[in-house]
Amino acid sequence: MNELEFAEKTKEPDVRMLRDMDDVLYDKKWAKVAENLELYYMYRDLFLSRRDGDLFKDQGIRYDITIIPPLMLGCEYVKTAGHYHPKVPGEDVTYPEVYEVLEGEATYLLQKEDLSDVVVVRARGGDKVVVPPDYGHITINESNKRLKMANFVARDFSSIYDPIKERGGGAYFLTEDGFVENPRCEDAAPLREIEVPKAKALGLSRNREIYPIGRERGTLDWLLRPQDYMDIFEGFLD
Repeated sequence: MNELEFAEKTKEPDVRMLRDMDDVLYDKKWAKVAENLELYYMYRDLFLSRRDGDLFKDQGIRYDITIIPPLMLGCEYVKTAGHYHPKVPGEDVTYPEVYEVLEGEATYLLQKEDLSDVVVVRARGGDKVVVPPDYGHITINESNKRLKMANFVARDFSSIYDPIKERGGGAYFLTEDGFVENPRCEDAAPLREIEVPKAKALGLSRNREIYPIGRERGTLDWLLRPQDYMDIFEGFLD
C-alpha cells in the first residue's frame, strides 16, 4: 500500500511506527491509548539507473525519499523522530544534509545539541533546506497534505537519535496551538523563524531538483567535507 514507484521499480519503505516515537511525543495522554499507527515512510538509497547508483556510491552520497502523510498525534502535528549527525572523522564538525520538498509543505526544526540555537524553517515544493554542520533536525508536517521530500546525505555514518530521545523530543513541540516549549529543555534558546536560506554557494537552486546534482561529481563534496566549506556555513542560519 505504501510502496514507492521509483525508476520503474517498486520500493518498500522502512516504516516509523507510533510506538517507535513514544519517548519524543508531546501528547502523552493521547499516545497512551492510541493504536500503534504508521506515521511515515522512508525509502533509502534510491537511484534511477545502475550507473547513477555506482556514481553515488563512488562519491559517498545517498539519495533518499521520505513521505509523511498528514496526521495529528493528539494535539501535536506529525513529525519525524529527529536526530543529529556524527562528526567527520578527525574533524570537530558534524556532517550536513540537504532536503528538497517534492510535494506538500515541510516545517524543519533545527537545533544545536547544546540548544544554544533553535531555528524553524518552513518550506514548500521546490525549496532546498540545508541542515548545516552541528545542527540536529526534526521534520514536521503541519499541513493537510502529504509531504514528500528527498535528501542527499553522506552514506557512511549512522544518525544519532539519543540526545533528542533523552530530552523527550525537540526543544519545542508544534501543536495545534503553535509551538510549545519542551519542559525538559529549559536551557534552550528562544525559538526563531527564518526564511529558507539561499544555498547557491553550495550548488543548489530552487528551480532545479537535487537528484541530477548528485550526478555532477564533486558538486556535493560539502556533504562529505564540511570542514572545507565553513566560510559558507558560518552564519548560514542568520
